[in-house]
Amino acid sequence: MPGITITAFGAAREVTGSRHLLEADGSRVLVDCGVFQGRREEAQRRNASLPFDPSSLAACVNTHGHLDHCGAYPLLARKGYRGPIWATGATADVAEIVMADSARIQVADARHLEKRIGRNPGDRRTVVPPLYDESDADAAAGLYRPVAYHDRVDVAPGISATLLDAGHILGSSIVRFDVAGKGGRAATTIVFSGDLGRRGTPILRDPEVVPDADWLVCESTYGDRLHDDASLASDELAAVVRETIARGGRVIIPAFAIGRTQELVYHLHILHEAGRIPPVPVYVDSPMALAATGVFRRHPECYDEETLSRFLTNGESPFSFASLRYVSTSEESRRLNDTRDPCVIISASGMCEAGRILHHLEHSIGDRRNTILVVGFMAEHTLGRALADRRREVRIFGETHALEARVKILNAFSAHADRGEIGDWVKLMDPTRLRGVLLVHGEPAAQDALAAQLRALGVGRVEPLEPGRAVSL
Repeated sequence: MPGITITAFGAAREVTGSRHLLEADGSRVLVDCGVFQGRREEAQRRNASLPFDPSSLAACVNTHGHLDHCGAYPLLARKGYRGPIWATGATADVAEIVMADSARIQVADARHLEKRIGRNPGDRRTVVPPLYDESDADAAAGLYRPVAYHDRVDVAPGISATLLDAGHILGSSIVRFDVAGKGGRAATTIVFSGDLGRRGTPILRDPEVVPDADWLVCESTYGDRLHDDASLASDELAAVVRETIARGGRVIIPAFAIGRTQELVYHLHILHEAGRIPPVPVYVDSPMALAATGVFRRHPECYDEETLSRFLTNGESPFSFASLRYVSTSEESRRLNDTRDPCVIISASGMCEAGRILHHLEHSIGDRRNTILVVGFMAEHTLGRALADRRREVRIFGETHALEARVKILNAFSAHADRGEIGDWVKLMDPTRLRGVLLVHGEPAAQDALAAQLRALGVGRVEPLEPGRAVSL
């Protein structure tokens, strides 16, 4: 029988690992294919397999290039998928470096752990094999099909897609699917919010409005809270840097290499020029962030008017200033921990689950002069969440460390819309047409709070997608 269903195979009653399957009259389209981020053993188990047959997919649509939205495409390619992955050109460029970096990190982390175990014969840990290698990442990158914002493309029989600006990271998209009518069913418009950005943040444009949705699949990461005003971000960042440097410490910032790192550099650039922070070195220690910044430079079509007028019209880059250094080699990264001189270090991964940030935390966490600055969402069971919760002890590379450094959380930097901002966005949809909202990408408390708010706004049907359960529209 003709019908439309949506099934969440990830980011259902949790934040990470977005994998959402849209099925309409026999056509199957996968929206995002990200990795789950959490406890290492659970993450390895959940990420190692796919709960659907890749050959059954007509197409994929990637909303943006964060690892929890694109990081499993190499696995999809490894298991035989050869169809298109539709995305904006900026997302295709971002995802290419994210997937390659993920492959390199997995291999490097496995080798690092293997060496540690080799030095300690009594160590009972086992080396977790990489999910995929760089050849798989290259294969996935070759499947991307760039499409401009607002261009409508046929992605499967009876299904077309239009990408709109989500304002979350460079190239991020809201996806509008138009499903043809069949068997007495009227044509249906289904909107996937992807990760919805905030209004008034630097570099990128505000999220676009989609007034004519029949169904909305909506993120809910911060559905139970309100952020500080985005305009406070620079002031709060300046205060943390000044206070930490004054006591001789370092500011260690775990940050997603895509989006958050560039936003931090943008703010630090302006603060440095205004003399509002001391002229200490600022290090961006992430090969992926360096590559991502190159992608930002190549895609000024994604910038907002303020960034274009403030920087590009003067021939100046928002991503460079006198005291900023981009660290590329592992030797340079290690040298940052050979001294305790005051500085700012921005490093990936954003949830502290892999990458160079682990080494900087290992060398900085025991010094009370230092500040660990949390500027993004930390999923359950990640090291980042343990730091954000200010636990007395945390584990890094399998060893226990006392948390002596100060921890400061700045939620003005969030790239996700909060409860009020999501509500304001939904209110601009036609209430006589919107039949229901399906919530994804959020923990239960956040989803339940947002559901209550949306019902209060008059949305008749609001429910979270449950893992693996198909919902008929």
